[in-house]
Amino acid sequence: MTQATLSTRRLTLLPLAPRHLEHEVALDTDPQVMRYLFSGRPRLRDDIVAAHHRRLRVAKEHPGLGFWVGLLDGTFTGWWLLEPAFDDGRVRPGEAEIGYRLLPGFWRRGLASEGAAELLRHAFTDLFPGLGTQRVFGQTMAVNQGSRATMASIGLRHVRSFHEEWDEPIPGAEHGEVEYAITREEWLAGPAGQGRGPT
Repeated sequence: MTQATLSTRRLTLLPLAPRHLEHEVALDTDPQVMRYLFSGRPRLRDDIVAAHHRRLRVAKEHPGLGFWVGLLDGTFTGWWLLEPAFDDGRVRPGEAEIGYRLLPGFWRRGLASEGAAELLRHAFTDLFPGLGTQRVFGQTMAVNQGSRATMASIGLRHVRSFHEEWDEPIPGAEHGEVEYAITREEWLAGPAGQGRGPT
């Protein structure tokens, strides 16, 4: 299975490609976007290029998963991800991590939720039973209320709080991290799954 082009009411989600590098640079050099990520500061171009190549590898190594660039009326808004979950470098079968990163000009318009909801549908229908996706989760800093609200809005619920070791702690790190998750059964039983139940 190759990485599919996806769409929502407003967004076209295209598989990440080399031509999208400058869009990633625009995201990762924006101070507001990076506030709760890494060192809390804009990233250097060399680091962004390295991240770009890693992101491209996800789709090659794990067909059906990967990163998607979101377009609104042809304009770049950000990217969304659905990638394997790992434990000590090994893939955790049946689980995938969801994420998103949008330019500030597109915040508070429901676009992060809209794109993420489509990735949930993709994980639990398009990729099932091929990848056997049974659980999707997302993680963020506890103080990142915007990201937490996005996860909750698409049906993920808070399942744990934890603390990470930071090389350069940023404001809010002392409050720890949170994980939200939803299982395929929960998704199928809810509004998004239209009550279809396990199949």
